[in-house]
Amino acid sequence: MTKTAIFKAAESGAPVPNMISAYGGIRWWTGLSRQFQYEHTQSRIGGTPWEYPMRYIENSPIFNIDKINTPLLIMHNDADGHVPWYQGIEFFVSLRRLGKPSWFLNYNEEPHWPLKYQNRKDFNIRMAQFFDYYLKGAPKPVWMERGVPAVEKGINQGYELLERN
Repeated sequence: MTKTAIFKAAESGAPVPNMISAYGGIRWWTGLSRQFQYEHTQSRIGGTPWEYPMRYIENSPIFNIDKINTPLLIMHNDADGHVPWYQGIEFFVSLRRLGKPSWFLNYNEEPHWPLKYQNRKDFNIRMAQFFDYYLKGAPKPVWMERGVPAVEKGINQGYELLERN
């Protein structure tokens, strides 16, 4: 999304927008350093941030977030043992700071992917409504217009569709 505008909308599950800050973290469930995945496995950067700083910067959306114009739905859960959920928060807050259309879904006490049926269902409903709005011209759901305040979480879902103008 920082390199192209060909997508009308996108969803990002447990994103890592800042590989430099994530590099120094640990996997909460195991206590393992996250460094191996950036140097040698999943991200395949090939070395440390001090050896290849530009590789980390070029592969971290946070450094080019101003170029994102694609509406983004982010799902990042607070019990994620693989990717620190503050990465998702950093991404969302930065997008909102720039006035970019973005939404953040967090399922409390859920890991990398929601396990509870009600949360899986909720995520699928919200993702369908998000893409229906951006790709099919469907009415915008209330949750996309005003959000769901923390005190209403799990009580008022905001699935209702607004009237199209």
